Amino acid sequence: MSTLEILCAVGVTLLVLLSQLRWLRVAQREHYEPGRLFAIAAIWARAYWVNGLILLGIVLASLLTLGASAEWAVLIPALVWVTWPEGLALWPSSSPLVFTDRVKRLTGVLVVLVLALAAGLTALDLIGLLPILALPVAELALLIMAPVERSMGRKYQVSAAAKMRKLDPRVVAITGSYGKTSTKNYAAHLMSGRWATLASPASFNNAMGLSRAVNDRLDGGTDVFVAEMGTYGPGEIASLCEVFRPEVSAITTIGEAHLERMKNRETIVRAKSEILPPASTVVLNVDVPELAAIADDLAATKRVIRASGGPTPDADVVVRRAGDGWEVVLGGVVHRVELPAEVGHPINVAVAIGLAQAVDVPERTILDRLPGVPSTPHRAETTRTETGLTVIDDTYNSNPQGAAQALARARELVGEGGTVWTITPGMVELGASQHERNAELARAATADEGMVLCVVGRTNRAALDAGIAGRTRHFASREEAAKHVMAQAGPHDVVLYENDLPNHYP
Repeated sequence: MSTLEILCAVGVTLLVLLSQLRWLRVAQREHYEPGRLFAIAAIWARAYWVNGLILLGIVLASLLTLGASAEWAVLIPALVWVTWPEGLALWPSSSPLVFTDRVKRLTGVLVVLVLALAAGLTALDLIGLLPILALPVAELALLIMAPVERSMGRKYQVSAAAKMRKLDPRVVAITGSYGKTSTKNYAAHLMSGRWATLASPASFNNAMGLSRAVNDRLDGGTDVFVAEMGTYGPGEIASLCEVFRPEVSAITTIGEAHLERMKNRETIVRAKSEILPPASTVVLNVDVPELAAIADDLAATKRVIRASGGPTPDADVVVRRAGDGWEVVLGGVVHRVELPAEVGHPINVAVAIGLAQAVDVPERTILDRLPGVPSTPHRAETTRTETGLTVIDDTYNSNPQGAAQALARARELVGEGGTVWTITPGMVELGASQHERNAELARAATADEGMVLCVVGRTNRAALDAGIAGRTRHFASREEAAKHVMAQAGPHDVVLYENDLPNHYP
């Protein structure tokens, strides 16, 4: 092998290693889940036709190097690969890669794999293929490290389990396709009227997040631990319940969030329902047919509290709008109550009330504390500016049902002659139904003359263009869309920020 060939092989290897900075950041943003790098790469290839064309060119150029007479030809696909995809920065100014200990471990494995593959390909005179193997190698590194990271995290879970056994708080567990965090915050507030209550922070709803909450914050004075539990598939919540065994469990709703991972609604129901067997009391949103059926099935063996956001008036707990205010129906008795303007979806409040009842908080205490329930930032959070403009921040919502409810609320709040401005990149991780669900949102957001849809980015542009063309506008970023809208919106208008995507999406 000539010196030039060796130098070219080293150059290709260094370029491929450099390109991995981009995919390490994507891995970090996608919670290190194997398969997500392929998914994000596919989104970029579809969103911009030029990216699909360039990717095809990289593959062809790599294959053509096998018969190339010029040694330097192997550098061409590597140079192009390090810039792909167009629009996804190698090192962005906002939300760059953070070199946590986990990233450092993953980087070490990835570097070893790339160097080993590069050495093997160089020996076979196939180094030109390294660029098209870069992404599969990154996925392989994620696969290798997944069980290692789980094993390393077990010591924190063991410590949390021991502390739970020692302090023995009552555990209230909450899951659902959406509404988990809001319901958790509402429930913790209501329970605090009687019990010393600790809620898991933010959206830390996996084993590591819950373990950290227990290890760092649970103390002997805690009566109730409210644990939000998330899942990407069957088995995860069951494992969480082994460590944080609930006395009371709730499912806020069943929707299409994470349908891309779980494939169908039946799997979502099965995965969420893992929270129910350990509990002696369950709180279920019976506006959802599957949960209503589960409530009926469990009624003979558990205490079941049925909650509704209005459509099921005979539920144990009903929260519904009544004119400009709210009504709470408890056991058939109607109570007129005040709720903060920032409160989003009524079913979340209903489930929270059911959870407070389940841990024996007096009815009067619950009703007295409802006006003070905390808002959850970026989840149907409603505010009014000094000019009278209404803003609904629903940027942390990524499911069709929540989007439809937020849009309906925006239409309720718009003043006479006002405009509803919807700013959205659309919704993701909805599997085969993603295009249609975004198209439905677009049609709803442009249904009337006083409605304008501002499409952000390209991830769902094709689907969101299903709205009426004259009422649809396109923007490269949310900031650009917001600047445009705020320059035109009047005091009777409503601006709805519906979902937001991290900047590794197009």
